[in-house]
Amino acid sequence: MKKSFILLASALLLMAGCKKAEEAEEIIGKPIANIENGRFTPELMWQLGKMGEFAVSPDGSMVVYANTYYDMQKNKGNAELYLQFTEGTDPAIRITNTSKSEFNPVFIDNNTLLFARGNEIVSMNLDSKAETVLATIESGLEGFKVSPDGKQIIYISDIAVTRPDDIQPLFDGLDQTTGRINEDLMYRHWDSWVDEYPHIFLAPLDAKHIDLASAIDIVGADNAFECPMRPWGGVEQFNFSADGSRIAYTCRKKTGIDYSQSTNSDIFVYTIANGQTINISEGIMGYDQNPVFSHDGSRIAWESMEHDGYESDKLRLMVYDFKSGTRTDYTEDFDYGVSNITWTDDDAQLLAVVMYRGMNEIFAFDCATKAIRQVSHGYHDINGFTLSGSDIYATEVSIQHPAEIFRYTLADSMQQGAQFTNINTEVLSQVRMGKVEENWVKTVDGKEMLVWLIYPYDYDSTKTYPALLFCEGGPQSMVSQFWSTRWNFEVMSGAGYFVIAPNRRGVPGFGTAWCEEISGDYGGLCMKDYMAATDYFAQNMPQIDAERIGACGASFGAYSIYWLAGHNENHRFKAFLAHNGMFNFEQQCLETEEYWFTNWDLGGPYWVKNAKTAHSYANSPHLFVEKWNTPICVVHSEFDFRIVASQGMAAYNAAKLRGLDARYLYFPDETHWVLHPQNSLLWHRNFIDWFDKYLQK
Repeated sequence: MKKSFILLASALLLMAGCKKAEEAEEIIGKPIANIENGRFTPELMWQLGKMGEFAVSPDGSMVVYANTYYDMQKNKGNAELYLQFTEGTDPAIRITNTSKSEFNPVFIDNNTLLFARGNEIVSMNLDSKAETVLATIESGLEGFKVSPDGKQIIYISDIAVTRPDDIQPLFDGLDQTTGRINEDLMYRHWDSWVDEYPHIFLAPLDAKHIDLASAIDIVGADNAFECPMRPWGGVEQFNFSADGSRIAYTCRKKTGIDYSQSTNSDIFVYTIANGQTINISEGIMGYDQNPVFSHDGSRIAWESMEHDGYESDKLRLMVYDFKSGTRTDYTEDFDYGVSNITWTDDDAQLLAVVMYRGMNEIFAFDCATKAIRQVSHGYHDINGFTLSGSDIYATEVSIQHPAEIFRYTLADSMQQGAQFTNINTEVLSQVRMGKVEENWVKTVDGKEMLVWLIYPYDYDSTKTYPALLFCEGGPQSMVSQFWSTRWNFEVMSGAGYFVIAPNRRGVPGFGTAWCEEISGDYGGLCMKDYMAATDYFAQNMPQIDAERIGACGASFGAYSIYWLAGHNENHRFKAFLAHNGMFNFEQQCLETEEYWFTNWDLGGPYWVKNAKTAHSYANSPHLFVEKWNTPICVVHSEFDFRIVASQGMAAYNAAKLRGLDARYLYFPDETHWVLHPQNSLLWHRNFIDWFDKYLQK
């Protein structure tokens, strides 16, 4: 039932008035945007709101979403919950007002909302705004899901890693030691030391509390397996059946060296009544993840990869039939991967997000005929969606705008959605974003490659401008219509640059053959693709000054920069910037943690002698340092355990020893990304300053 906007607003004011003054002073609210001459700057980027998770009420009348604003002086952000009616023109209403961030909204019914705040699970009456803390999870809370009948809850919490019995005595009486003793691999992962691992717990739920004393560890307390899987997994990796009798979850039941070399996770189905567990993806050797029950409980769908060790394999749409025990691949004749799988209410169709030719789009898969149709279409990325009857609410971004919720319908075919939320519309309406243009460029072997060209915000066809080649990371990561606070093409546009962003060999969204072509050939066609894209625009776009082109990238993109630096004999590029990239492959092979990546993409460690490893390690950038002839800025971070900081330091040192103009930006508290607001602002200011030094007249 739709509530009155006036009543909700009044309740909000009453709630806010009851807050202590000192608490209110700590709350981070919407900043005042500083817009100069319509230019999009790094400072303005951090003044925008950031859309988070959202939920639709059971009757479809309301959407509640999380929105984060940042305070640059406090160097942090704060997420609050907002409610917006699906009909009418009422603006969004802020329904929380605390100094702690709220996340993971879940409707129990049309008047009761559950959400997380720190380690608490909170229930809110949407009429009165009265809150009840249902539980405080002392071991930490990462997210939760509620059973369809509202009587059970699954929450994610951490279990501490314990030292082996033969190691623990060495630490007796040493409560201030910082030493670590490891006797297996996977002791750290991406950006964290593995001191704990997540499990999912099932507990009874009522209107007043969650019975934590009765919570059951679904994975098993004695099993040091991750559920959900680090580092990306969340609540999408488990689900209740519609009748609440079963739980399906994702788990890679491996630890240590076995974990470090394998991507073989599985889908397990746990029956609540008897505690029995079955593996329905046994024999499938790659990633199996994110299971979703059909509404009638007869089937379950999930994302499935075929090959063990290949983390960028095609994500197939797999369906298991409980009655027949058979598995069906609905993407067998479809050359693109899926995510965010959802059943329609009648179980007749499956919806999913598909990486498709430079965009993330919603597709529908007919369960009876296997017919496939594209629902959404446009220059955008759909990062996730929720189906409410025949309405589809999707989180959508583009190169020109951060995430907002857009609305589609199940009957749509190749449609652009209608914008539903307006978190940043007022601010962005005052900004002149650089035009985004789709181009298809011929590669050296005669294939067609999608290259995004982003124009300078102040573009004048009678003038010439510098340009930046953007080298994508991954390496198997599509250059889509993404929005990011690290690589933001409109910030580069606002600084007066063209941006050339190729979907070179090795990215998904253009068929499996295009994606697979990079493995074992890092210095091959993918590098020629970069050069082909750069030369095409230098020769065919007179507004791009061919004497003022630079190149930048992170991760594999930074490897690309190091490789291009050693193959820049014709001075195609006048300046480089590399962020957290691989510089020395032999060094990287033994410093990283996910060894399946080295095994698949490089052919194995350097002492394994075969044609693939010989070719891979021969293309290590450190072998071409004697040819470096171009200024380079190197950025790296201490808590990047994927590509450790010594890689960046070695590259910078090599440049200085070569006598080149070089700069090293080091973050002791960042990861593979730059997440702290002030660090990010320094990153962007340094980025613009470095390239301005060499490319701006």
